[in-house]
Amino acid sequence: MTPDNQSSAAAESGDGLRRFARHLSLPEFGAEAQEKLRRATVLCIGAGGLGSPVMMYLAAAGVGAIRIVDDDTVDLTNLQRQLLFTDADIGRPKAEAAAEKLRTIYPDIRAEAHRTRFLADNAMALATGCDLIIDGSDNFPTRYLSNDTAVLLRIPNVYGSIFRYEGQATVFAPGLGGPCYRCLFPSPPAPGSVPSCAEGGVLGVLPGLVGMIQATEAIKLLTGIGQPLTGRMIYVDTRTMEFRELRLRRDPHCPACGENPTITAPADIEFNCALPVKSEHAISHAEFQKLLAAPPQGLCVLDVREKWEHLLSPWPAATHVIPFAELAARLDEVPRGADIVVACTIGERSAAAVPMLLEHGHSSVRHLKDGLRDLPG
Repeated sequence: MTPDNQSSAAAESGDGLRRFARHLSLPEFGAEAQEKLRRATVLCIGAGGLGSPVMMYLAAAGVGAIRIVDDDTVDLTNLQRQLLFTDADIGRPKAEAAAEKLRTIYPDIRAEAHRTRFLADNAMALATGCDLIIDGSDNFPTRYLSNDTAVLLRIPNVYGSIFRYEGQATVFAPGLGGPCYRCLFPSPPAPGSVPSCAEGGVLGVLPGLVGMIQATEAIKLLTGIGQPLTGRMIYVDTRTMEFRELRLRRDPHCPACGENPTITAPADIEFNCALPVKSEHAISHAEFQKLLAAPPQGLCVLDVREKWEHLLSPWPAATHVIPFAELAARLDEVPRGADIVVACTIGERSAAAVPMLLEHGHSSVRHLKDGLRDLPG
């Protein structure tokens, strides 16, 4: 490291390099690696369960700039796992609250808040100039878009994913000889095959565990220290605390990073978590309220939420309560000849219940397409 670089690194904060003394004493790290972190710019897509621990550790490590992309606001249900936020942040934009909190962790950081979704029309502008992308998203369109953007810009994509008690992390970096996300998953899964975290739940400590792996990989990539998780995926099950390493291979026919790629620009993909349901089998909030005002004889309002959801938010309008996981075994409890309206929290499980009920011989089945979460009153 040149004297000029040493001077610029020493001037990075009021405490100089003392803040990073434990880094400087590490073999193979020292002031040179710390300076690389100071000069780095990282794009973090999502300020939620994964983004929260990732950004906290990167800020504490001395990463110079983090671009935060998130269009959501802080909700009470986030606080069980998103430690960047407190009760005082409820209702605030996550990107702005996160940027503010990162500056308290490392005052010299350039934390940019972008209150927007990561979309094809802004992806390149947001990612250009970044050294890597942290994918902390929770939906397939964003995962595919972050992957394709990283491939096009030839920068690593540090990937993490969580569901219930299980998580996984890897580094997608064709430029380092590894595969990209599309090498493993060329296209999204079938609708209805993967519940969202809102429907499936997540153990609060799990995103912290996976997020710390992502932060570790980011620091290694930015400093050139160690061997990154390219071509390898770490899988963890917190119920047994079992870690497994899976070997990943690059696909020469991959549409993004293969020998003859067909993806030449970012593009948004269409994906719905829920199974497609015909319009005649869906009912809006307004239509449902009208139905309740003059209910037909034999109306069956079927709530397929779990028991814990009822404890948090009882719903007096329900005439029958059968958790979705038990519905297939308890279909005979649904009255024959009834006009059935199925509901859950956000409309995914209720949509999946419609074909089950139709196949069981019920002729009048609709589901509350927007769920109970936003039901007026």
